Amino acid sequence: MSKRNTAVFQAILAAALFGMSTPVSKLLLDKIPPVLMAALLYLGAALGMLVIYIIRGAGKGEVNEARITRHESKFVVGMIFLDIAAPIFLMVGLRMSAASNVALLGNFEIVATAIIAMLIFRENIGPRLWMAIGLITLSSIVLSVKDLGSFSFSTGSLLVLLASVCWGLENNCTRMLSIKDPMQIVIIKGFGSGLGSLIIALALKEFSFDLVYIIIALILGFFAYGLGIYLYVRAQRELGAARTSAYYAAAPFIGVGLSVLMFKQDYAISFFVALVIMVIGAYLAAVEKHKHKHPHEFTVHEHRHAHNEGHHNHKHEAEVIKEHSHEHIHEPLAHSHAHTPDLHHKHDHEESTHTHEESTHTHEQDSNHEHSHTEKGRESL
Repeated sequence: MSKRNTAVFQAILAAALFGMSTPVSKLLLDKIPPVLMAALLYLGAALGMLVIYIIRGAGKGEVNEARITRHESKFVVGMIFLDIAAPIFLMVGLRMSAASNVALLGNFEIVATAIIAMLIFRENIGPRLWMAIGLITLSSIVLSVKDLGSFSFSTGSLLVLLASVCWGLENNCTRMLSIKDPMQIVIIKGFGSGLGSLIIALALKEFSFDLVYIIIALILGFFAYGLGIYLYVRAQRELGAARTSAYYAAAPFIGVGLSVLMFKQDYAISFFVALVIMVIGAYLAAVEKHKHKHPHEFTVHEHRHAHNEGHHNHKHEAEVIKEHSHEHIHEPLAHSHAHTPDLHHKHDHEESTHTHEESTHTHEQDSNHEHSHTEKGRESL
């Protein structure tokens, strides 16, 4: 439970960092074109995290994170492509819409992430999460409708929703990489997406020579996209894609609060109706719990782990207490405890075998099923 609580805190802190990006980006768009703005945000993330990565490597001789390999290349390419498209749609939509509206519409990312996670990556979605998805969808429609009489959608809102769909798919690509070094993920994501967006900006002849605004955009990118994505990836390890996005739902509300303070604009009654619906939906998504007896199949993989959380019982020649990374084997196992769709819980669900309840973590583990691993030359661990 402590690891889960840490992951929840990381997701909410990531939301806070990203939430500030919408109103601040709205101000910066006065001097920086949308596509260039998207490029600067990701480049700022990459440059800042690269500095931390170098400092971390210089100060520590051991490696406790798994590196990305060519086997994950398809998810890396998908992640970069979607991260080029999403912020461009967002920045163009933000230029055409109120910052507060855009901030709340960003919660549609929860819906997109959850549905994609269920259809493609087999994440289970419980009744509360389904209710949350419905309410968040309804709220997004209320915010997007330009004219209730003709039921037409504003172009800016549709672009923001399209950005949310792109990020929903990207969240699931990132989920498949979450067992790897999150700092490496952010650096690859930042440089790949940032340089891709920069090439598009130059092709569209989008330039800015306001050095102060450019530096502010890079700094914003480091905090909102760099540290924010790093914490988000760390949270995904424990919570899965759909539930991490649910906690991440705090971001739009933080963005709305800052927008109200910064722009002091008037709001229609539909905005406050959508806000209430969105709050209820986000709350239901956050409190959804899941527990049942489930199997673990035979698995061989490499990632950062410890030996005190019930899934890593393999033996080392010398006792290892702290977290570490190496290739290891999981033998088949069946037990029951409250869990999320993290890297060790990708099983299918039967109606007769699962329940959703608010319960504490318990184990019914067969002591005869212990994990083992092959060191493969890593005796130093």
